[in-house]
Amino acid sequence: MKRVPPSKATKARIEELLGSGVSEGSPLSELVRLSVEHIVEEALEAKVEELLGRGYYERGSQGGYRNGYRQGRLKTSEGEVRYAMPQVREVEDAGELRAFRELLRGRSDELERLAIEMYARGCSTRDIEAIFGPGMLSKSSVSELTEQLWSEYEEFAPRDLSEIGPLYLFVDGLYERLRPGAKREAILCAWCLTWSGKKVLVGLSPGLKESKDDCRDFLQDLQRRGLCEPVLIVTDGAAGLIAAVESCWPAALRQRCLAHKMRNLLAKVPEEIRAEFRTAAKAAYQAPSPKLAEVLREDLVARYTKQYPSAVRCFEEDFDACIAHLRCPPGHRKVIRTTNLLERLFGEERRRMKAVGTFFGERPVLKLMYAVLIRATETWRGVTVTEFEARQLRELQQQRERDRKAENQTETRSTSERVYSRSRT
Repeated sequence: MKRVPPSKATKARIEELLGSGVSEGSPLSELVRLSVEHIVEEALEAKVEELLGRGYYERGSQGGYRNGYRQGRLKTSEGEVRYAMPQVREVEDAGELRAFRELLRGRSDELERLAIEMYARGCSTRDIEAIFGPGMLSKSSVSELTEQLWSEYEEFAPRDLSEIGPLYLFVDGLYERLRPGAKREAILCAWCLTWSGKKVLVGLSPGLKESKDDCRDFLQDLQRRGLCEPVLIVTDGAAGLIAAVESCWPAALRQRCLAHKMRNLLAKVPEEIRAEFRTAAKAAYQAPSPKLAEVLREDLVARYTKQYPSAVRCFEEDFDACIAHLRCPPGHRKVIRTTNLLERLFGEERRRMKAVGTFFGERPVLKLMYAVLIRATETWRGVTVTEFEARQLRELQQQRERDRKAENQTETRSTSERVYSRSRT
């Protein structure tokens, strides 16, 4: 019986598989693996024929001989592909064949991409090793692959932000334990809605806590990288974050996250009154205009001050920041009155941290958190900003800048008068 090259034997196996009928439930992965095996074997045999100047089982005048086959392995997303790798001897110029063999070593790009995606979406290194099966990817191999996420974060962290053009900026923090036995530390995150209506992740950085200094350093870093002042900034009630926002971008409107605020309010009233109190507070916070919001505020204060003074004090605290969104176009208010988008992403990140298990250190935490957030941005839907709304917002921004300049001039005059008065005395 005449010998045939391995590529022809593989082709016969493909034809046999196809002859059995490709229907629902057929081993399509096996068909893919056999097809890759056939392509690789044909390519290697063609390269050997070119080197020797003759085909399989042909005689020729050129030097060099075939020297059998050994098994090669290619790790792919469809599983391990084993192919016959031809060997040659007494061939002077076999560099191209060796280069081809080197190209086939290791893992396919798609396999590596799949491993990284599985890690970013909540699988531990042990899970990934088990999913791909023995011999495909070890835990150490997965750890090496996921270092690509750190490289991506290092490119993301210092990038230029001057072309983004933020309209609304959202800033929040998530506390994670970065070191064994240590307290949880804040990781500050910022995303923005641009003038074109696109949602963009702009910053992610560790800070010891949401103190004024840490938050100011974070925001100043965004400024240094070119992020200009937005029309409105949304934060929770962290005092350090609020102080940093007012220090770095004093002309921007500051919106207090209403989701956080409502939770604080409802915790201060009995359960039987919560629905009623929530309706009254929500009516004020989401009124059609700032003036009507003030009227509804006075009504709530008059109704509940005697019975629930602590809840009313909480309601009145920072009220102007709670209704700042009412100065923006009605179509945008639902999007800009909370930091819910970041809160949902933080929930996803916590879920994936639990799957990973023991996970300490600034580098691994930031790596996974960045992977979660940046992949979520691919599904973010933008907001429509019409020409009329953009003009309305620019006028609001210019008015805020004029008001801020007037406040600065007033403060300067007051300071000068105090200095003059002291000098006279």
